[in-house]
Amino acid sequence: MKMKIKNVIWAALIVVSALNSSCRQKTNAEEEKMVNAESIPTDVYVDTIKLHRKTFHRQLICNGKLRAIEKCELAFTDGGIVKRVYVHNGCRVAKGQLIAKTDGGDAALEVEKATKQLEKAKVDLADRLIGLGYDGISANVPADVMHRAKVASGYYLAQYQLQSARNSMDKCALVAPFAGRIADLENKRNQRLDKLCTVINDTQLDVEFSVLEAEIKNIHKGQKVIVSPFVDEKAQYAGTVTNINPTVSEKGLIKITARIPNPSGKMLDGMNVKVIIENDVAQSFVVPKDAVVERDGYHVVFLYKDGEAVWTYVDIAYSNIGSYAIKGCERKETELHAGDVVITSGNLNLADGTKVKIKKR
Repeated sequence: MKMKIKNVIWAALIVVSALNSSCRQKTNAEEEKMVNAESIPTDVYVDTIKLHRKTFHRQLICNGKLRAIEKCELAFTDGGIVKRVYVHNGCRVAKGQLIAKTDGGDAALEVEKATKQLEKAKVDLADRLIGLGYDGISANVPADVMHRAKVASGYYLAQYQLQSARNSMDKCALVAPFAGRIADLENKRNQRLDKLCTVINDTQLDVEFSVLEAEIKNIHKGQKVIVSPFVDEKAQYAGTVTNINPTVSEKGLIKITARIPNPSGKMLDGMNVKVIIENDVAQSFVVPKDAVVERDGYHVVFLYKDGEAVWTYVDIAYSNIGSYAIKGCERKETELHAGDVVITSGNLNLADGTKVKIKKR
């Protein structure tokens, strides 16, 4: 019985040993395969551009706020009770279009009263002229006599009172002072309101922004600007600088105003926007921003020469959203020349002398 148990144990040990040997051989084979794979050289493919001098669109980026070119708060000056409103927020109105009305009953009575008083004054004027020997109100009455008669009869006063009553009647109807859009409407009928709504002319908008005094030399009236709302930075609207405030604030800023057409009506009064001021710089070497990397505190580009990446220090002269204008590094005394081929992709892990291939296009 003991011999059988020993035989079983020895058989189990032999099986385990065989399995361990097989696993070890498999692991060694896999490691050897990985080493061989790592030793196979990998080609590095890059995109390139050829340097040549061209105009660089230098951009100064600021934050600004849009303002309507015309804006007016409307209210009933007679303090009457609002009876009817004919508009709603966002609707467009023409100049002189009726917006709302108040109860004009009292004003209508005043007009009727003033009309009767003027009629009475005309009768008194005619009687006075007849008493002076004239044939009533006619062209034969001398001007000075007619003037004195109108004053004495109360005719002038009656005319003034009728005009005043008509003006009060007109104030019961609120009309648009200019063509525009309704905003901030308080549509509360049967109430007295200090302010009913605002009319804004947003067919064009002024954008107000500030720049550092050091930048003012690059800005002039008529200069092109690009505006992008923060809510949709892909949307761009072009305009021109219309006003430069000739004073510098305590913070060293100068206020600039530019006018932007708004035919679509998508830009709104009070909207916060990004303002890009463009200024062309001629004879510049322009590369995409991806072509420039930073190494040891310096800006570097890799030039393509004879199948190798050549480490080259550069200085950034100007920048915009997508590009740099570059030149040779002054501290490292490097130079760039027209015709140099600059690597624009796959350059993050390159070193000086790395073998590279240009991608086929």
